[in-house]
Amino acid sequence: MAIPLRKHPTDARTPAAPPRFGAVWGAEGTSVADARNAVRGLLARAGHHRDHRISQDAEIVVSELVTNALRHAPGPGGLFLEMPAPDRLRITVRDSSPQAPAPRLPDPRRVGGHGLLLITRLCEQVRTIAHEGGKQVMAELGLPPAPGGRRPQPAW
Repeated sequence: MAIPLRKHPTDARTPAAPPRFGAVWGAEGTSVADARNAVRGLLARAGHHRDHRISQDAEIVVSELVTNALRHAPGPGGLFLEMPAPDRLRITVRDSSPQAPAPRLPDPRRVGGHGLLLITRLCEQVRTIAHEGGKQVMAELGLPPAPGGRRPQPAW
């Protein structure tokens, strides 16, 4: 027997999709500030306030990865954010350069060149995956439980 949709019980809902965000850019690039706002908003929907350390760490990682893509791989790229689990944030940045990022030795007198070291210290996992037309750098951060046990809000 088929029951019309409007007659389904209100508590019969499908589980919410994990919070996600995606943006792509062309040769003109994108705004690093917009990328930071995106990760801040995604984490806020999951219950992590912008003043929490994990939100600030995620903003640093996104800023560094997007800045490196814009600086070292001019052309099209993309930023993809997702929380595959409530305790995990995956940040993926695609760019047009096939060259994998290489960490530099720390030098406190040097301006710049510290981003990848910072990313590897903040993230549980960082990996580079080559693909046709460039690469993607994926970084994963472990997330503490959201204060108050708040469940992620659907993106819609």
